[in-house]
Amino acid sequence: MTNAHFPTHDDVPRMWGWPERAGGRAGHVEAGSQFAGTTSQVCGLFPFATASGSDVRGVPVGRHLYTAEPVGLDPAHWLRTGLVSNTGVWVQGQPGIGKSSITKRMLAGLVAFGMRAVVPGDLKGEYTPLVTALGGAVWRIGRGLQALNPLDAGPLRQAIADAPATERTRLVETLRSRRLSLLEALVTIVRHDEPDVTERRLLGAALDLVVASTDGAPGGREPLIPDVLAILLSGAAPLLSIAATDDDPSYRRSTRALVNSLGLLCEGAIRGIFDRPSSARFDPDTPALSLDISALDDDDDDVVAAAMLCSWAWSAALADAVAHGERRRNIVQVQDELWRALRVAPGLVERSDRITRLGRHRGVVSFQVTHSLDDLDALPTEADRAKARGLASRNGVLLLGGMAESELDGLRRIVSLSDSEAALITSWAAPPTWHAGRMHPGRGKYLIKSGQRIGLPIALTLTPSERVLHDTDRAFAQEPVADSAQPVVGTPDRRQRSGRRRGSR
Repeated sequence: MTNAHFPTHDDVPRMWGWPERAGGRAGHVEAGSQFAGTTSQVCGLFPFATASGSDVRGVPVGRHLYTAEPVGLDPAHWLRTGLVSNTGVWVQGQPGIGKSSITKRMLAGLVAFGMRAVVPGDLKGEYTPLVTALGGAVWRIGRGLQALNPLDAGPLRQAIADAPATERTRLVETLRSRRLSLLEALVTIVRHDEPDVTERRLLGAALDLVVASTDGAPGGREPLIPDVLAILLSGAAPLLSIAATDDDPSYRRSTRALVNSLGLLCEGAIRGIFDRPSSARFDPDTPALSLDISALDDDDDDVVAAAMLCSWAWSAALADAVAHGERRRNIVQVQDELWRALRVAPGLVERSDRITRLGRHRGVVSFQVTHSLDDLDALPTEADRAKARGLASRNGVLLLGGMAESELDGLRRIVSLSDSEAALITSWAAPPTWHAGRMHPGRGKYLIKSGQRIGLPIALTLTPSERVLHDTDRAFAQEPVADSAQPVVGTPDRRQRSGRRRGSR
C-alpha cells in the first residue's frame, strides 16, 4: 500500500495568496468565469462607454458631456444625409451663456468649408472683429456713414442680366415683390399700422413707374424712395385710376397718409440712411460680409427696425444672386436680435418672412438668435405671435443653452424635450454661488436638438484667438484704477489677479 503525500504548509506555493491579516494562502485557485456583453450593457465594467451616435463631420462645436467624443455640426451636410429637412438653426439661451460664441464658431468653420458668411443688421457690432479676421468686408450703416438703398437690386442686378429670358422674368418679379414688401414694411414701421389695399396698389404702381423710368434712363440707376414719393405726388394716370378719381384735390386727400408716410422716410428720423444710393458695393470674392448698424443702436425702435429689415432684404437679394450666379458659393447667415425689428408694428412678421424667406434650394444656412421666447409676447397681435412661433418651429436644428424652467413651457411647443433634457437645460441656468470669479455653470454648454431625436449635450471650449474675437464684455474690461477704494471692473480672472496684487501690498 502506497503512502499518500499530503501537502504541508511549506509545500504551498508562496505566490498564491498574501501572508497578511484578512489574507491567506491556498494551494488551488479556481479559474475565472468568462462573460460576453455589449459595451452598453457592461459599461460599468468596460472603461470605453458606447458612443452617443453623433456625427464627427462638420464644424467641431465641442465634446459630448457624457462620452467626451467630439461632436461636429454642419446643417448642409445634415440636409444632404437626410438628418434634417431644412438648414435653419435656432439658437436660444440666457444672456452670457455663449450664444454668440457657438454662432461665431459655426460662421468661421463654415467659411473654412467654402461658404460665405453674411451678417445682415449687426446691431451691436459684435461680429465685426470676426468678419475682419476672416478677411471679409464690414459696411457701417448710419448717418454720416455708408448708406443702403432698400430698393437697390444689389448683386441680383447682374444675375438678372446674365440669366436666360425665362429665368430673367422670374427674377424680375421676385425683385419687384421684395421691393414692394419692403416698402410696405417701412410704411408700417413709420405709421405703426399696415397700409390698406388701395395704398398697397398705389405703392406697386408707383414703384413700377419708377423702375420703368430709371431702367430706361441712360446708364440706368437703382430706384430710390424719393423717386417713389415724387411719382405719388405727380398723380400720374394709373394712380388716379387706382384712387378712383380724376380730380386732383380728391386724389391728394386720398393719398395724403401714404405720401406723408414716405415723406417721413426721407425727412424724419431715418433721413440720410435709406433715401440715397447705396455707397457699399458687393465683392463676389469676399468670404464674409457684415452690415454693421451699431451706430443706430441708441435710436428709437422704428429706426432700428427699418435698418434691420433693409439689411435683411439686401442679404436676401444676395442669396438670390448667388443661387443663379456662375460662381456659386453657399451662404451662412445670422439674424440676431430678431424680435427687436418685429415688435414695432403689426404685420411685420409676415412681411419680414416674405423679404427674407430663404430656402434650401438657394444654398443658405440661417442662424436665428434670441434670448427668450417671451420676446414673442412683445409682438403686437396674436396673429404675429402665432406666425413667429411658426418661424421658430420651422428650423431644422435647435441649439439650446441654459434657461429658466418657465422658458421651457413655451419651448416645448416647438420641440420635444424629455424630462432629463429639460432638467439639464435648467441646471445650466443660474450660477450656484454668490462667490465672485466662479464661471457660470451654463457657459459654453448647449443641447443640440433636431426633431424627436435624443439631444446631444456638448461643451464648447474656445481657443485663445476665439476668446479675443468673441469677447462681448469689452466695455467692462478696463484696467483697475489706482485708488484701491474704487471697485475693480473686468473679467473674473482679472479681478482675481488685481485682488492678489492689492493684498500683496
